[in-house]
Amino acid sequence: MRVAIIADTFPPLRTSGAIQLRDLSREFAAQGNAVTVIVASPDIAGPYKLEDYGNVEVLRLKAPRTKDISYVRRTINEFVTPFVMQQNFQRSPLANAQFDGVVWYSPSIFLAPFVKALKRKNSCPTYLIIRDIFPQWAADMGLMERGLAYHLLNRVARFQYSVADVIGVQSPGNLPFLQSAEAGRHFASIEVLHNWLGSPTSNPCSIDITRTSLYGRRIFVYAGNMGVAQGMDKLLRLAVMFRSRADIGFLFVGRGSDADRIAAWVKKEGLNNVLVHDEIDPDEIPALYGQCDVGLVSLDHRHTTHNIPGKFLSYIQSGMPVLASVNCGNDLVKLIAEHDVGRVSVDPTGEDLADQALALLDSLALDVGIGERCRALSDSIFSAVSAAQQIVAALETR
Repeated sequence: MRVAIIADTFPPLRTSGAIQLRDLSREFAAQGNAVTVIVASPDIAGPYKLEDYGNVEVLRLKAPRTKDISYVRRTINEFVTPFVMQQNFQRSPLANAQFDGVVWYSPSIFLAPFVKALKRKNSCPTYLIIRDIFPQWAADMGLMERGLAYHLLNRVARFQYSVADVIGVQSPGNLPFLQSAEAGRHFASIEVLHNWLGSPTSNPCSIDITRTSLYGRRIFVYAGNMGVAQGMDKLLRLAVMFRSRADIGFLFVGRGSDADRIAAWVKKEGLNNVLVHDEIDPDEIPALYGQCDVGLVSLDHRHTTHNIPGKFLSYIQSGMPVLASVNCGNDLVKLIAEHDVGRVSVDPTGEDLADQALALLDSLALDVGIGERCRALSDSIFSAVSAAQQIVAALETR
């Protein structure tokens, strides 16, 4: 099967979406499929750039910038991006390529017009991978009111649902929304497509904890985006609760709208049990986790949609148990409990996190099998191998 994967993120970007698409495209190729990743790229000079990425063909199409700009400008650029991509695709060497299936990744919610054009041209099925249900989660978080802008964006989201033959959501809890009237009338098949990771690397890590103030402590690590949706203040309060404990430390690694605020706050409070570090290359992450004891997950309690964060996958793939603070009813609560891979708090304030953290640390001294349970869960549900097989099977049956 020849598959086109369409997205607005791919390496060298370090976002979780970029890494997921890298791993998925590699696995498609490893399973004998011909793969072309078509990615919106504002930084290339010409209308297109064709690259070899191992066994994967990458076509970068010039598109308007949608990151690190004003909200108004970003919204306008998001709307025009698929049409600019379509124009530049027609100017590329792949303009007449024939695809057996088209896969696209959301976010963004705006790529469906380009997908629809390829679908029509190739008379082929399409598979929509939804990782965030937008704009619903933004309204839940209070980032936008359910006014004109919300309803306009919701129409865009409904349109992308209508273009898909199959929709894969990341958690069973998200199925009811996609099957509801709010998602709009469409005829797609909807299924759970779990998040995934490829095989871990063995690259060294630029962060050496033995050379930091955290050396000799039990380390709680948070690696990933630090923004409003993550509810990072709960984790900061947890660090304050343990400021007098010389045996426990906290390491925050990543980027996001809250990253600078967190670093400034740690400095202001004079916390010697917390280190904040810029994001590192994703291939360094396994070596980082090899120096740590517990992975931290935090989601704002106002979420009503379900999210299995990529950082959770990376923790358990490394055999590291998890301390999570998430919204009540999140599928992650049941997942962690059923597979016994950590502790979860659903308290909106995170007041019980300290007790959960201590209980987890105490259990690790006796529970020698928790690392193996973490890796087994990763291999059985959250692998790129199973994700690629599931998507190909869905396309072949349409």
